[in-house]
Amino acid sequence: MKILLTGANGYIGMRLLPQLLDQGHEVVCAVRDQKRLSIDAETLSKISVVEVDFLDKYTPDVIPADIDVAYYLIHSMSSSTTDFDEKEAISAKNFNRYMNDTKVEQVIYLSGIVNDKDLSKHLRSRKNVEDILYKGGYNLTVLRAGIIVGSGSSSFEIIRDLCEKLPIMITPKWVLTKTQPIAIRDVIHFLTGVLGNKKTYNDSFDIGGPEVLTYKSMLEQYAKVRGIKIAIYTVPVMTPKLSSYWLYFVTSTSYKLAMNLVDSMKMEVVAKDDRIQQLLGLTPHSYTEAIQMAFVKIEQNLVISSWKDSMVSGRMNKNLKKYIQVPKFGVLKDEQHLKVDNPEKVLENIWKIGGETGWYYANWLWKIRGILDKFTGGVGLRRGRTHPDRIYAGDSLDFWRVLLADKKNKRLLLFAEMKLPGEAWLEFRIDDQNILHQTATFRPRGLKGRLYWYSIVPFHFFIFGGMIRNIAKVQP
Repeated sequence: MKILLTGANGYIGMRLLPQLLDQGHEVVCAVRDQKRLSIDAETLSKISVVEVDFLDKYTPDVIPADIDVAYYLIHSMSSSTTDFDEKEAISAKNFNRYMNDTKVEQVIYLSGIVNDKDLSKHLRSRKNVEDILYKGGYNLTVLRAGIIVGSGSSSFEIIRDLCEKLPIMITPKWVLTKTQPIAIRDVIHFLTGVLGNKKTYNDSFDIGGPEVLTYKSMLEQYAKVRGIKIAIYTVPVMTPKLSSYWLYFVTSTSYKLAMNLVDSMKMEVVAKDDRIQQLLGLTPHSYTEAIQMAFVKIEQNLVISSWKDSMVSGRMNKNLKKYIQVPKFGVLKDEQHLKVDNPEKVLENIWKIGGETGWYYANWLWKIRGILDKFTGGVGLRRGRTHPDRIYAGDSLDFWRVLLADKKNKRLLLFAEMKLPGEAWLEFRIDDQNILHQTATFRPRGLKGRLYWYSIVPFHFFIFGGMIRNIAKVQP
């Protein structure tokens, strides 16, 4: 079949795409910015890509008319604490208008389990989107999931951060709320299992793992699988705002996502029935199995996608095109140049920067800068990177965002997502004479921005100098 995959660059979309291709389908990926579709060249050659932002005005003839099935995997929960529900409604209405121009027979929507009339804003928005999609001129299949557990998922990474970093936790009472976690592998099986299945048309199904657990139990079981000793004490006085700050400072999540997650964690999320399991003949994995499978991927460096690479995990809410041209006027620079003997090996060093590798010089200072960034509302260093030596445009690298990763032309361009009185770029480039160029560019915002730059010039002198020298070092 010819399939439209919206949200193709998101956590679920990146996992679903290879499965659809393996099944022999023709896939059209709908993304806001084609330059940040984080897939390898071989996969890119097998798909078609259309640029469309469902929050913008309708543009005719963007999506092919001969679409058979479309996946709707768009959500805006992390982008705002106030108006994400309005954005999700606009997006769904515009999607319906685009689908009116196609021959699409089925639309598959991944939503959230709704158990209560008094829903969180997040779940209420998901239900509203579901209602809007049911008005479309196609057969709708809705899969409602709760907590999704897998390498790179926001829920898994938050649990991982809490257990790995806090042997003793003072937690809010929402950790006693019941939920039904499901492995990402099972979510993908359900998403592909309903594809073209007429028995699932115009119906909504809850999907969940075999266990109903509290968030506290999820933390305890994670610790048991990992061989970690933790102690959890629950207090009734922690407000939602304080809970959000707790998640924000301890884990790699953004504050916006933390706020919306805490709002949702107060609601029970339990599947009402297992109709879809019976219909498709699928038996979901247990929670502990989901954790074990996640770590197999992590340990083998096979993590396909991570929520941290989403644009909403940082400060860039628009596409990369706005920042990819580094300004030349009205800026302050630190430029370093060094002749290298083995450019290919040096390029490998550049492509490993950030995350576990660090920044090649004075990592303790980078960590302090990350802590300060967190305390001022920034992203900090905890996002790390998804893969140890592969980089794509749009990926996060600690508190930087990848604007350009052109290995063929030996150039890497990063944009700072830390809190700054201005805008900052960091570029690495090796020219035809095998000279490594390392350039930090800062466009200050007023007098405050200039004072900031000149106050850290002494640190730049040895940090950037040490960085380029260590990057240029090649192991024999």
